[in-house]
Amino acid sequence: MKRPMTPRGYDALRAELTRLKALRPEIARAIEVARGHGDLSENGDYDAAKEKSGMTEAKIRDIETRLAMAEVIDPRKLGELTRVVFGASVRIEDLDSGEQKVLSIFGAEESNIERGWISFEAPLGRALIGKEIGDVAKVPLPGGAREYEIVEIFVQYEEVSGE
Repeated sequence: MKRPMTPRGYDALRAELTRLKALRPEIARAIEVARGHGDLSENGDYDAAKEKSGMTEAKIRDIETRLAMAEVIDPRKLGELTRVVFGASVRIEDLDSGEQKVLSIFGAEESNIERGWISFEAPLGRALIGKEIGDVAKVPLPGGAREYEIVEIFVQYEEVSGE
């Protein structure tokens, strides 16, 4: 099953994969040094190095799988939007408080609530997908359902460097 991802999210995963693969020689050296300390059954350095190696390899496999399953969607190519879709930004109004906020719907890898980036898999993201301007999205939350009106749908996407 393909998983949507923006170019920014895809590039961030590729950079993390490169970083993790670059750690392999360092981890291998740490294992060899620890091996030289003698009895492996009571060698904490060896155990720690082997554990770090296993965790790093597991992360590498996970990222490689996520990249292989990625369907890269560039929000800048979405055109004029009439419905909320992956990569769109949306201005919503909380029908209880009247507060408005702008959210952008991306993948879990890019979620950043401070920036207003939410996952399409989060309850609010799922509730917004497919809605049109004027529709009300009902979001089930532990403290009770919240309702948000769709005020505006647009594309607001920028590349982020240095992250």
